[in-house]
Amino acid sequence: MSNSIISIENLGKKYRVTHLSDRSRYRSLRDVIANGSKGLVRRMFTRGGPPRRTVEDFWALRDVSFEIKQGESIGIVGRNGAGKSTLLKVLSRITEPTEGRVRLRGRVASLLEVGTGFHPELTGRENVFLNGAILGMSKVEIRRKFDEIVTFAEVEKFLDTPVKHYSSGMYVRLAFSVAAHMEPEILVVDEVLAVGDSAFQKKCLGKMDNISGQGRTVLFVSHNMAVVQRLCSKTAVLSGGRLAYYGDTEQAVQLYLSSMGASSSSVDIAESQHHSTYNGVRVIQLTNMTLANARNNDFSVRWREPIHLRFTLRTNEQRNNVVFGLNLTSAEGVCLFAVHSTDLGEAPHDLAPGEHVLDVHLDNPFVAGTYTISLGAHSAISRDILFLVLEAGTLEVLDVSVDERPYHHKKGVLINAEAAWHIQESAGALISQG
Repeated sequence: MSNSIISIENLGKKYRVTHLSDRSRYRSLRDVIANGSKGLVRRMFTRGGPPRRTVEDFWALRDVSFEIKQGESIGIVGRNGAGKSTLLKVLSRITEPTEGRVRLRGRVASLLEVGTGFHPELTGRENVFLNGAILGMSKVEIRRKFDEIVTFAEVEKFLDTPVKHYSSGMYVRLAFSVAAHMEPEILVVDEVLAVGDSAFQKKCLGKMDNISGQGRTVLFVSHNMAVVQRLCSKTAVLSGGRLAYYGDTEQAVQLYLSSMGASSSSVDIAESQHHSTYNGVRVIQLTNMTLANARNNDFSVRWREPIHLRFTLRTNEQRNNVVFGLNLTSAEGVCLFAVHSTDLGEAPHDLAPGEHVLDVHLDNPFVAGTYTISLGAHSAISRDILFLVLEAGTLEVLDVSVDERPYHHKKGVLINAEAAWHIQESAGALISQG
C-alpha cells in the first residue's frame, strides 16, 4: 500500500437510464404545424400524449479493484462501452463513484476530450493560462513553462488566434502540452491522441515515456494495441464494466483480442458491421466466415499450417467484374498483407443474385499470436466498393509447428519464415596446417 499511488477498491458507477415508449417518439416542428395548432406546446415534442417513461439502472463500472504503483505506465483496454472512459473520469474526479473508493496520492492531469478546459472565444495564449489554472498550476509556474508548452504544441503562429478557429489536431496538441508540462504525479490520457498526426503522436508517446521514466505514473486508454504494448508495463482489460484482467501487457492484449474474435470455427457476421451500399442498395453482404481446418473447433491453426478460410456471401442483384480483397493485420496494428482475387491473373467474378461461397487458401509463416481478418470487394470497372467488413473476426496462430518441431518465438517478429543454410570455403581460403 505504501508505494501505491492509486488504489481502487470495489469501484462502481451507476447511471439512471430513461427509456421512452415507441408511441412517445419525438416529432419535428414541421410535423406539428402541418397537423394544426391545437395543443401546439404539448404536441410539439411527443405524439400520442405524454411520453411513457421507464427507468433502469445501468452500471458503467462494477466491483473494479486494483492498485497502481508510482512510476508505472498502465494501459486500459476494452470494447466500446466497457467502462474505460468512466473509469478515467472517476480517477480524474470529474464524476463521483456510486460505490467503492479511489485513493490518489499526487496531482492529476487529465486529457480526456479534445478541447476540455478550453474557452472557444479565448486565444491560444489565454487558454494556456486558463487550462493550466484548471489543472492546478500557479500563474508563476505557467509563465515559467509557457515557451516550452507552446514550442511542444507547435502552435506559435496561431497563439493569438481564438481557439474556435483551431483544428481538432491543434486543440489536442495544445491541451496535451499543457497537461504534460504541469509535471503531474499522475497523467491520465484517453484516446484523444488519435486526433493528432503520426508525427505528433510519436512526440506525445516520447513525452509519456519520459514522464514515466521520471517516476511519475501514466494511465493510457487506447484501441491501438501497438502503442499500448510499447508504452505500458501493465494493462487492465475491462469488459461490461468489470475488470476482466490486470497484469502483463502482452497477456492483456491477447485476452482483449481473443474477446474480439470468435469462440468457434464459424463466425456469423453482424448486420452492424461495415457493409457498404452501392447506389443505396446493399449489393453484397458477408454473412458467415469459417476456418475450414480449425483446431479444437475454434479459430486457430498451428504455425506453418495452411489457413483455409471460407466466406458465405449473399448478393441482391447481378454484379459483374467483382474483385475480392483480404487483409490480415497483427495485434500491433500492422497490415501483414493485402491480397486480391486477381493477383495471379484470375479474371474478376460475375455474381448472380443468391448465395455464394468464397474459399481463400493462405500460407502461414506467421508467428504465434492473434490476427485480425478483413474482407471487401470492389468493381474492377468502376472501382466502386461493393462491401467492406473490417475486423470480420480474429485468427489465432498457435506456437506449435505442424510437424511438431520446436517452435522458436522471436520477440518483435511477425513472420517466421524458413530458410536453408549452407556454408562452404571459398577458393582462396587458407588451409590450416595440421
